[in-house]
Amino acid sequence: MSDIKAMYRTVLADHFPSEMTITFGDQKLIYRRRTWKLPDKGELIEMGLRYGENPGQEAALYELTGGHLTLGQCTFIEPGFGLVSAIDEAAMVQAGKHPGKTNLTDLDNGLNIIKFMDRKPAAVILKHNNPCGAAWAGSLAEAYDKANMADRIAAFGGALVVNRALDQATAELVSQNYLEVVAAPDFEEGALGLLKKAKELRIIRIARFDRLQHLVTTRFVEFKSLIDGGLIVQQSPLNAILKKEDFKPAVTTYQGQEYRCRRQPTDREYDDLLFGWWVEQGVTSNSVLYVKDGVTVGIGTGEQDRVGVAEIAIFKAYTKYADALCFKKFGVPYKSLEMDIAQGKRPASQQEEIDQATRQAKAGLSGAAMISDAFFPFRDGVDVALKEGIGAICHPGGSMRDFESIEACNEVDPPATMVFTGQRAFKH
Repeated sequence: MSDIKAMYRTVLADHFPSEMTITFGDQKLIYRRRTWKLPDKGELIEMGLRYGENPGQEAALYELTGGHLTLGQCTFIEPGFGLVSAIDEAAMVQAGKHPGKTNLTDLDNGLNIIKFMDRKPAAVILKHNNPCGAAWAGSLAEAYDKANMADRIAAFGGALVVNRALDQATAELVSQNYLEVVAAPDFEEGALGLLKKAKELRIIRIARFDRLQHLVTTRFVEFKSLIDGGLIVQQSPLNAILKKEDFKPAVTTYQGQEYRCRRQPTDREYDDLLFGWWVEQGVTSNSVLYVKDGVTVGIGTGEQDRVGVAEIAIFKAYTKYADALCFKKFGVPYKSLEMDIAQGKRPASQQEEIDQATRQAKAGLSGAAMISDAFFPFRDGVDVALKEGIGAICHPGGSMRDFESIEACNEVDPPATMVFTGQRAFKH
């Protein structure tokens, strides 16, 4: 068996063509394969992606360089808006090493989420193409710190995307952690010196962040390859919820009776519902996430049942809250605290203190917003959240039992609130 560590450091030979053309009837899209001249094992090598999702899988990155596509009444994105596919050597402020497929898909999904958050400094940390933590705040350093502490454990080895020039204060915080990728529209004086201390960190400048606003309202073509070599082709989704007025009242009629929530969201709740729905655009379905004060509290991803993913997101919220509290108070992760106690190096009272504080705070869930990418077929998923003090909920609506979920919000004291999005946010 080959050495897996060596496999991770090996740049595979790239047998993909330098140019690719996809024909849609009489329309053509032309793509150019992206390669980089980067140092590898002491010499300059021109290659494309290091490998695909796993070592041993050849992969290539292509940038759209020619052609225009209109199908039906939908005009798809045109050449000239390249972001991740347009990254060249100059954009790689520090290459670290040739990037792999996951590095770039994490970066792409980070941009997919952060494109909605131009109003404030924002930070998204991703791992395996899902956000671990996301936040926006008054400063970039605060946004990064909140996003990181939302899930310090998963953020290890992740990709960070921010929407403002990365300053020295933020770089000081980033340099305390291990990341694979840091991407920003620019880097202020003093920031790069701190970041470059991590020699293998990929530091990437996305020079045209203004292009992101165009992508908010523009579709691209998605391809899904099947194991038999076939393809499913679809339009990319468009998020219709860009401001609080885009939410729809949670109102439904069942057996001739109208059901509606007793109260409307507050401005703070609307902000969290908006922020959460934007993050939801980059979370693998079936998913539920919780947001409070512009920070993700718990993110449940990729589950098969709705009540299960709501419970998993709560479990993660408690786990991550306890870990963050432990790290702030004792300077060690929660699991290290457990190990030290088992080995007699720390008193058990320290763990009891963290656990009690986490329970009392309900892991920060009280007053948080719940965001679901699909409607709730039964009220059990909503009840799971309401028991933790969730104050506001948004989901697509459209279930035959929406009236039960609305009743659940009205029954708690104080009443919770709910809004519909009128669209799903499935991502597979």
